[in-house]
Amino acid sequence: MSFKVIVDSCCDLTPSLLREDDFLSVPLSIRVGGKVFVDDRDLDRAELLWRMKESEAAPQTACPAPAQYLDAFACGADDLYVITLSALLSGSHNSAQQARQLWLEEHPESHVHIFNSCSASSGEVLLALKVRELAASGLPFQTVVQEATRFCQEMQTLFVLESLENLRKNGRLTGLQSVVTSALRIKLLMGATPEGQICKKGQAMSMKQALSKMVELMAKDPEHQGKLLVVTHCDCLERAFQLKEMVRGSCGFSDVFVCEAGGVSTVYANDGGIVAAY
Repeated sequence: MSFKVIVDSCCDLTPSLLREDDFLSVPLSIRVGGKVFVDDRDLDRAELLWRMKESEAAPQTACPAPAQYLDAFACGADDLYVITLSALLSGSHNSAQQARQLWLEEHPESHVHIFNSCSASSGEVLLALKVRELAASGLPFQTVVQEATRFCQEMQTLFVLESLENLRKNGRLTGLQSVVTSALRIKLLMGATPEGQICKKGQAMSMKQALSKMVELMAKDPEHQGKLLVVTHCDCLERAFQLKEMVRGSCGFSDVFVCEAGGVSTVYANDGGIVAAY
């Protein structure tokens, strides 16, 4: 049975992975002022970052329409596994679910599952790689879904950003506005709840200290041993490799996979942001 892992563009798979037949990305769009960017392989991230810095208004993201997912479903694969960013952060998951219902009306024998990653960026990459691994091993569709769902429920996401302004302006920090307002001069170590809501994990006076706290938190988690760590950076490759070296000295991950932020991740992580998932 052939399969396809379909992701939304907040899943920061590397360009080489996206060129492989196993993966297909459905783009979100980004509006900054009067300019609309499509979050695909042709996105000019340098221009996006520049326009975000120049614009007084917060950038806005728009999820894919169901029709875009339907186009992806027509790829010809027998088994379709769809991974979206957290349903609490975007309408992408709901759009994919609508597309699934429409697709099954016309193709009732199809196998389509929509995963709510309850994460974003690195978390989506980690889940996509796991689904690909399971599907490629020849497991039945339902077994892949069950195993990947369990993996997703156990997954952890952490991030440190130079600035939380875009998250705050876009209402993605529900319940944390007062914390952010009083902490503008410090770096917050953030994470995701099991439901996919952003939460605070710690704070530090500098980015280096915040990354150290991130590593300490991962090292204290006995469940991290032997797992893959995915690190996504927004225009700060050196910082990502710094984290990679820190992790190698303190943690027992099987490997560290480094990715670069796409358009949607860039909007929220902003210049200098680091997202890690395991």
